[in-house]
Amino acid sequence: MTKWYQEAVIYCLEVASFQDSNGDGRGDLRGLISRLDYLARLGVTCLWLNPIHPSPGRDNGYDVSDYYEVDPKLGSLGDFAELTRRARERGIRILLDLVVNHTSDEHAWFASARSDPSSPYRDWYVWSAEEPPDRFQGTVFPGEQTETWTFDEQAAAWYFHRFYDFQPDLNWSNPAVRKEIGKIIGFWLQLGASGFRIDAAPFVIEQVSPGVDPGPQDFSIIDSWRQETQWQKGDSVLLCEANVAPSAVSAFTGSRPDGPSDRAQMMFDFLLNPRIWLALARTDAEPLIEALTTAVRLPAGAQWATFLRNHDELDLSRLTDEQRGDVFRAFAPRPDMRLYGRGIRRRLAPMLRGERRQIELAYALQFSLPGTPVIRYGEEIGMGEDLSLDGREAIRTPMQWDDGPNGGFSSAAKELLARPVAMSGKFGARKVNVRSQHRDPTSLLRWFENLVHTLRSAPEIGTGTASILDVPLPRSVLAHRFDAPSGSILLLHNLADTPVTVDIGPLKGALEAPYDLLVDGPYDKPTRRLTGLELHGWGYRWIRLSRSDLG
Repeated sequence: MTKWYQEAVIYCLEVASFQDSNGDGRGDLRGLISRLDYLARLGVTCLWLNPIHPSPGRDNGYDVSDYYEVDPKLGSLGDFAELTRRARERGIRILLDLVVNHTSDEHAWFASARSDPSSPYRDWYVWSAEEPPDRFQGTVFPGEQTETWTFDEQAAAWYFHRFYDFQPDLNWSNPAVRKEIGKIIGFWLQLGASGFRIDAAPFVIEQVSPGVDPGPQDFSIIDSWRQETQWQKGDSVLLCEANVAPSAVSAFTGSRPDGPSDRAQMMFDFLLNPRIWLALARTDAEPLIEALTTAVRLPAGAQWATFLRNHDELDLSRLTDEQRGDVFRAFAPRPDMRLYGRGIRRRLAPMLRGERRQIELAYALQFSLPGTPVIRYGEEIGMGEDLSLDGREAIRTPMQWDDGPNGGFSSAAKELLARPVAMSGKFGARKVNVRSQHRDPTSLLRWFENLVHTLRSAPEIGTGTASILDVPLPRSVLAHRFDAPSGSILLLHNLADTPVTVDIGPLKGALEAPYDLLVDGPYDKPTRRLTGLELHGWGYRWIRLSRSDLG
């Protein structure tokens, strides 16, 4: 049975950076509601919202101070309920970030915990009376973070924080913590959420104690979330952020060997993502062929979530030094474009130098890979980054709606904006914006609309079985197919900027007259022999081989 998330297109956005409705210089839920028709026209079926809860804002909202409220700068609980209702009317679901590995140090729970050893919340966090021997181990942000245990003067004890020191980790060994987070999950499902993106999932399930790093993992936490969400809303989804080794993947999606998924239904494909970028950097399909050939087989009902860029740096830590160097040279040649020595803090369009054909190729490739595609707001128009901003803030500038003041994002005075709008330059709002691209039938935005709608007419890509074609091909060409009860599709992508011609040969199940579904330009019609198939430089062809309702 097909699940909705297997044929979805997920759009990730920060409410604060999307649309300001009241002129205070910050995006809000009412502003997002006003743009739902735009998102529906684009064809997305699910919105993943970065954190919307009250927060001191020291880590872009990932330091939550109240899980039961909406940040008043973004709106109200009523606004959120209205958003989910209006979105559902347009066939769009809402996923929320569930950030429960840690809280803000300004959360009432932590304020109580540090104030009194006998506080009922003391054991909601991880403490040590003595300086832990692994105090400086396991940091996530090298260069920004020096320790994972910090001494708190008020508590007269050390507390654990996998991330920044203002984000104390919750103690997931405490049943009271588990029960409370279960209530929070149910609360937002009742308000209309369709599920959650689980932030830092491997760290949530880690059982931390002084001198033990990493600690043992308790997957019963995810089991309880799956049970809670399915009981509350049968079609709800858990999407895990878990950048783990291949051998660890199945533990997050299913606990029974060869059984159906009974934990998280979705996993971000951190194994495939850096291989896409390596293949693009080398103009060589081999890294992708290897990744797809050796891909972890997920249990029935589980699904990969593919992505090219997200709200964080492009993490290349799973590549070798040589491979990482190739990607850096191609897409982040300057040190200020890199982060933590492992990643890139740029958006896709400038990484590809604004080359329209290569941008199309990259996204056509992503949308053709096994899983559900996730795109970042602004990618559909080719927005750029602002490298004058610190760290990952470079890729979090406001959405560019038009070429007017503040790019149509806000009517506030420029100096009152919570984040600066990128107005000038090749990728600024004066040249890159939604309004101008809506008017241009040849624009990237209009191409993206066609890409999304083509994918939605090709359910095999989300639900079928993928296989690499074992035929002689130029090194720059990836050729694979999907087969499902609904039919079969052949997908060809040329990662180089020089044209090629490929001979596939007759394929099982092909129609007498296969036809192109998505192409980068005019080509001769494919024949059943599938020979002499031309691909332009950075070209792509999705060819319908068969469809069940066509015989």
